[in-house]
Amino acid sequence: MGVPFRQACQEKKFVITAEIGPPKGTDIEPLIHHIELLKDKVDGLNVTDNQSSVMRVSSMAVCRLILDHGGEPILQLTCRDRNRLALQSELLSAWVLGIRNVLCLTGDYVTVGDHPQAKPVFDLDSVQLLVTVSGMNEGKDLAGNDLQGKTDFFAGAVVTPEADPIEPQIIKFHKKIAAGAQFFQTQAIYDLDNFKRFLDRAQPNGVKLLAGIVLLVSAGMARYMNKNVPGIMVPDHLIDRLASAPKGKAIEMGIQIAGEMIRKIRDEKLCDGVHIMAIGKEERVPDILRTAE
Repeated sequence: MGVPFRQACQEKKFVITAEIGPPKGTDIEPLIHHIELLKDKVDGLNVTDNQSSVMRVSSMAVCRLILDHGGEPILQLTCRDRNRLALQSELLSAWVLGIRNVLCLTGDYVTVGDHPQAKPVFDLDSVQLLVTVSGMNEGKDLAGNDLQGKTDFFAGAVVTPEADPIEPQIIKFHKKIAAGAQFFQTQAIYDLDNFKRFLDRAQPNGVKLLAGIVLLVSAGMARYMNKNVPGIMVPDHLIDRLASAPKGKAIEMGIQIAGEMIRKIRDEKLCDGVHIMAIGKEERVPDILRTAE
């Protein structure tokens, strides 16, 4: 096992994390393959929490599997599916199981997922969840009661640099820092000039910020995200590159684009690292990393 994610953020000049999606079912063989493939190539493995409101194996179970296989997990925890009792119970359980990093999220609304009839909770939002984690790190629950043994989570949050307008994101970014966020992983970025403008305005001094890199597998995927995913904008010149790739080779172009972006972010020292989201193509993350060298 490498160094803990918190230590990597404190000591390394450029931190790399990647995302793993739990399976929708009990077949974990592909998941274990991805864990073994990536655990020694990145500083942390994020585990999504019913991503896009699609029911899957829990983030906590996969985080424990990552630990068992010698990796460093980052628990994603959303407020969509749990009230404050369940969220706090989940956090205590994660700590007992050896999970030390948590990414606090509000969560996608249920209507975008595979159980649109589910009742959303949203008892807390991501800022309030960060406050909860900070309190538990001090030995108190959200109601002010003493804990019999406190936590010491390395807590993080998400920010969307491509949001338009950007002002609400800047405000929430600083609210999350005040609530206890120690690191940020951004939503996908594709326009580095726009990202630089965000950094100038956000001023993330003292807080680790990892730029989100989503692997583009086709021009169609890029156009779909531009049309349907708020806060993501793939520039036309990147779509043109994907469209110009030979048949069946668009993903290779996407890997090249991702590697180029990582290299620029690292070489220009724009932020503290990157968070790679290959979304169903986790086996291609090593190819992205090689391209970025």
